[in-house]
Amino acid sequence: MKSERIQKAEAIAKEAFREVEETALICSSRVLNSFQTHRISARHFAPTEGYGYDDIGRDALDAVFADALCAEDALVRPQIANGTHAIFLALSGTLEPNDAVLSLTGTPYDTLESAVGLNKDLPNSLKRFGIRFESIPFDGRINLERAEELLRNDPKIKMVYLQRSRGYAWRASLSIAEIEETIRRVKAVRRDVIVFVDNCYGEFTEAVEPTAVGADLIAGSLIKNCGGGIAPTGGYIAGRKDLIEAVSYRQTVPGCGKEIGSYAASYRPFYQGLFLAPHVVAQCLKSAILFAALFEQLGYRTLPGVNDHRSDIIQSVMFETKEEMIAFMQAVQAAAPIDSFVVPEPWDMPGYTDPVIMAAGTFVQGATTELSADGPIRKPYIGYLQGALTYEHALLAAEKVAEALIASH
Repeated sequence: MKSERIQKAEAIAKEAFREVEETALICSSRVLNSFQTHRISARHFAPTEGYGYDDIGRDALDAVFADALCAEDALVRPQIANGTHAIFLALSGTLEPNDAVLSLTGTPYDTLESAVGLNKDLPNSLKRFGIRFESIPFDGRINLERAEELLRNDPKIKMVYLQRSRGYAWRASLSIAEIEETIRRVKAVRRDVIVFVDNCYGEFTEAVEPTAVGADLIAGSLIKNCGGGIAPTGGYIAGRKDLIEAVSYRQTVPGCGKEIGSYAASYRPFYQGLFLAPHVVAQCLKSAILFAALFEQLGYRTLPGVNDHRSDIIQSVMFETKEEMIAFMQAVQAAAPIDSFVVPEPWDMPGYTDPVIMAAGTFVQGATTELSADGPIRKPYIGYLQGALTYEHALLAAEKVAEALIASH
């Protein structure tokens, strides 16, 4: 039986739910067409060994992902460890010494800062290879005038970088419309500049992907949206065919690229995960909207709000104290199907500048299409909630989390 506050939250969210379901249908149609176009059959699921020459499962998976993500080509590999790895491959595979990257969305999130050389001087970072990473301060609105000025005056800028999702920031995610306008302005100044979009958490949240509106490259993780809650690991890069070839030379070896690389387990979870992805993302979005409606009732600041436009699956909730934030995370963990008995505490997680607390009772470790939450212990105290393989799980969890926070006051 749903509580009165849950019923009220659902009533408030009714129109937002309808829009999510319409988007899911559009994206599901595109994914289904991709499977049918490339004549996917059970033979594509078979594992391979050794060099992986003529691996039809791997090659067809690239083609299906490319179509599903509105791109010319894609590199989809279980060997890509996470989203940061996929992003770093995209950058290091297309940039060379003395090139520069210009981020229009401020500094990237914590794990990427070390990779590009902003906060540490680590071996094999972009900085070590003489690649400069610059950023324009970002408050939720891209400073296009400043971007145009820098692009005109600095010929070494080879790539413009956009982070679609909010990371650990209190801002809205970039919409496809905003990305399209940004690309139009950038390309009007420098047609040759590569526009790269960190697409993590954003896939299938809108009717098309950034590559459909001019982005040259996008990248993301398969244990986020594109894996549909089934992919056990992996990541992807998608975009222009020539750029994907360059990235493949970094992922394997120059001269071989996409032609090598075997996988001794079945490719089925990656195909099936992609097929389910638009539906699972819709479940994630409806769950985020429900949490926003419920926590606004309880007096918390939320971003996005219930009826705000969404371009990623993340729901932010702001707390007055770190104790309240920790209580929230612990309640999310207690509502999980896996490790519900575990009590999360903040810890010094590799790649982060502050202690981080994570609630992740997931079937796949770190899978953010499963209900999870995390955040750094720093002011302002913000919890970032994402995922839910089923809306029903989100309903049950939202009630439990609300009860725990009410009890903690």
